[in-house]
Amino acid sequence: MSSSARPARSGALVRFASPLVLVAVMWAIQILDVILPGSFTGFGLRSWDLGSLQGLVLGPLLHSGWAHLIANSLPLLVLGCLIAIEGAGRFWMVTAVTAIVGGAGTWLFSAPGTLTVGASVLVFGYFAYVVVRVFSPRPIAHRIAHALIAVIVIVLYGGSMLAGIVGVGPGVSWQAHLCGAIGGGVAALAGARRGRGQGERSA
Repeated sequence: MSSSARPARSGALVRFASPLVLVAVMWAIQILDVILPGSFTGFGLRSWDLGSLQGLVLGPLLHSGWAHLIANSLPLLVLGCLIAIEGAGRFWMVTAVTAIVGGAGTWLFSAPGTLTVGASVLVFGYFAYVVVRVFSPRPIAHRIAHALIAVIVIVLYGGSMLAGIVGVGPGVSWQAHLCGAIGGGVAALAGARRGRGQGERSA
């Protein structure tokens, strides 16, 4: 193996480690929630309750059960890795913006007292980021690559994303899904503006 291949491989591992670590933390929390007495879901985001604002950070890490966690894990990994291609810093920036914007919107627009947990706020945010990123002012080759990725993502997840906003069943927060998507869009626009400030040029 050439010396140049080793840094490239280690760089990829560092980038993709971020979404893997995030999902691993969620699984570890769920295991502890099963083993320990009580339930961690009480630390989620409770709408219109100023005492539950820790749920902006903790809410996406908590799940109502194994089925809930399993349903979120695969799309979180797939979409998260697509963002992590741009670097670990970009992945955590998108995660933070999505959690804050998505959580704040959920807190504000859900019925008072509604408790919301789950990583779907991040899943919808990552989806929106990948799609909106197509319109960032980058070199044409980059935009074409992002467009191809976005098309694949829309084909794979677009239907379920739309259903998660307009066709949700009882006990599912469309507010978290919609506001998470808005957060991902905000992160994409913020990333594009930052890129212009650092000298990104479009062809």
